Amino acid sequence: MIVLAIDTAGVDCSAALFDSAEGKVLSAVTETIGKGHAERLMAVIDQALFEANLPLERVGRIAVVIGPGSFTGIRVGVAAARGLALALGVDSVGVTTLEVLARSYLAGHPGKGVVAAMDAKRNEIYAQAFSGEGTALNQAAALSAENVAGLARTFSAVVIGSGAAASAGSGEGAGSDRFDIAMVARIGAEKPLDAERPKPLYLRGPDAKPQTGFALAHI
Repeated sequence: MIVLAIDTAGVDCSAALFDSAEGKVLSAVTETIGKGHAERLMAVIDQALFEANLPLERVGRIAVVIGPGSFTGIRVGVAAARGLALALGVDSVGVTTLEVLARSYLAGHPGKGVVAAMDAKRNEIYAQAFSGEGTALNQAAALSAENVAGLARTFSAVVIGSGAAASAGSGEGAGSDRFDIAMVARIGAEKPLDAERPKPLYLRGPDAKPQTGFALAHI
């Protein structure tokens, strides 16, 4: 099965093709753009298909990063994945940013429990604990630094990601998290199919709020 993986949840706009039968990444394209994912995503997907020397019709599953992360970016990726899956008549699955961070770390440190922690700003951290085999041990949540530290103690796990420093009481998060698109593809290939299509994982509301007090009265 050929899996097309898509990530627009952070600063990167990424796509990859993965052959699950061979266990081989056929191509991976990443552009670090910060914003503007909607304008670049299809070009990135086209480049990944070109580098893999595959037509889009060969894709048998779509895997998309569903968050937590950029509110707007996640919506772009999920909408694209669902549209492509519908057009191709294939399945689509969601992959979280936290499991990508955890699995990427465990690839080099097998057997050690880990808490994936992303700096969510506003004194919060998106966090989730995973076993040394990559199994989720709790639900992803927006937590205080103290609660993340407590989560790590509970599961005897190391804290990784941009929220690690804050959870240790040593300041703010260290930059933006990056999500390995090849790992997204591998996880997507392993995922059991869900009855529901992928949907954004939002652990809190958007930072941007509509203004009030400026609406014109209806006449």
